[in-house]
Amino acid sequence: EVQLVESGGGLVQPGGSLKLSCVASGFNFSSHGMTWVRRAPKKGLTWVSSINSDGTTTYYDNSVKGRFTISRDNAKATLYLELNSLKTEDTALYYCQKNNGDDGLWTPSSERGQGTQVTVSS
Repeated sequence: EVQLVESGGGLVQPGGSLKLSCVASGFNFSSHGMTWVRRAPKKGLTWVSSINSDGTTTYYDNSVKGRFTISRDNAKATLYLELNSLKTEDTALYYCQKNNGDDGLWTPSSERGQGTQVTVSS
């Protein structure tokens, strides 16, 4: 059974930073690309960033490019998202998802964890 456990969210002021983690189990983590998505208040699920299976290729939505960094540690089966220069519009519930393949192509229907809340407010 695929399990994804996100953590690291919190309340931060605009301009602040957070580092999210996603611990994966139940599948061969190192064989799959991974994705971070988010759901802002009163909005649908939106793609944030993806990474291929060996971590050599990353992809970002334009709204976060240059501020967020996705990475992974295959030995620990853990995915990360470093959030810098946070804005109020980054407030959302953040989820990680397993891609079907080893590339950065997001699989919207795949399993998600419970998410971790990021709130950016002064």
